[in-house]
Amino acid sequence: MTPPRTNASRAARLLITLLVLAAAAWLVRQQLPAPALQAGAPPATHQQEAAPARAAGALPAFLPPEAAAVIERIHRGAPHPHRQDGSVFGNRERRLPQQPHGYYREYTVPTPGLSHRGARRIVTGGQPPVRWYYTDDHYDSFRAFQPPPMQAPQ
Repeated sequence: MTPPRTNASRAARLLITLLVLAAAAWLVRQQLPAPALQAGAPPATHQQEAAPARAAGALPAFLPPEAAAVIERIHRGAPHPHRQDGSVFGNRERRLPQQPHGYYREYTVPTPGLSHRGARRIVTGGQPPVRWYYTDDHYDSFRAFQPPPMQAPQ
């Protein structure tokens, strides 16, 4: 004869069942591919709406001031301070629209006060760049933007 179940044993079984279900859901989520994006559509981010531009021809407000110098170097083809800058961004997590390997390039956006590269990057697509993205969380999310056109030297 089995002993009657107590409230404590029921609660323990329920807790174990919930933990098993949560672990299974987490494992399934890890196996799912990133959501597909339509060509040319901005990727989903934790900050969905685009910030208004600071002024006509200016950079979007979500970009830090240090991004302006990086964008200018990209436009001019000038050297960058980090050896990784200009290297291929693999898009392994598929957070940007799918393109052939080599389409995306990454560039460090300096973070004042850090002695290392930090998490801020600009990722461009195409040569010359036709797509521009910014991440401040080391590729977890991206915000699409369009820099102002290069001004001719005077």
